[in-house]
Amino acid sequence: MQYMLDTANPEQISQCLPIYPIEGVTTNPSILKEEGNVPLRERLLALRSLCGAARSLHVQLLARDCEGMLREAQAVYDLLGENTYVKIPVTEAGLQTIRVLKREGKLVTATAVYYVSQALLAAAAGADYVAPYCNRMENNDIDFRHTIETTRMLIDRDGYATKIVAASFKNVTQVNDALACGAHAVTVQPALLRATLASPLVSDAVAAFEKDFAIHHPEGLLRALQ
Repeated sequence: MQYMLDTANPEQISQCLPIYPIEGVTTNPSILKEEGNVPLRERLLALRSLCGAARSLHVQLLARDCEGMLREAQAVYDLLGENTYVKIPVTEAGLQTIRVLKREGKLVTATAVYYVSQALLAAAAGADYVAPYCNRMENNDIDFRHTIETTRMLIDRDGYATKIVAASFKNVTQVNDALACGAHAVTVQPALLRATLASPLVSDAVAAFEKDFAIHHPEGLLRALQ
């Protein structure tokens, strides 16, 4: 499984990278909006620098037509390198754009996925990742768990290389469910990712270990081992 950070905040990324097994960073206009009126070019270059060669960076396109998306994609590749994934919504124009870019060997993440049919069309078009929006689906009475499970089964059956990167989470349970249902990857906001390790149950267990050990070894573990 792969974990990606859903943020455009360099400080949060820098804090998480030494701790968590992060495979990449994903952004979109809504995420960038949270950063305020920052210069887009400089911010994306900063994210690319933090990701380096070992991690992926995913950048959303905004044009509504194929020609416009192709121009935007080229601008992204020119700025950030061709090892960057452009994020393209699975609309008719988006699907056309995905097919063109994949014929050129470019990296593509298909986004705004709500239905199995969208995911399968994107996979058939060659998308490297498809991104179902889990919490948004749940808010609209769409079972994201079934969608991911069915998509994964059909991708595996037909031998597509496309991976599912589940996105749009409200809580850790949704993240775990997406992975359990077959998502290859999840993209999670740093605060939600960090919450997985911040449970009072974990803290209580650590404190109990310390207390029990100190009964017979008040000098601490290092001294006791010498």
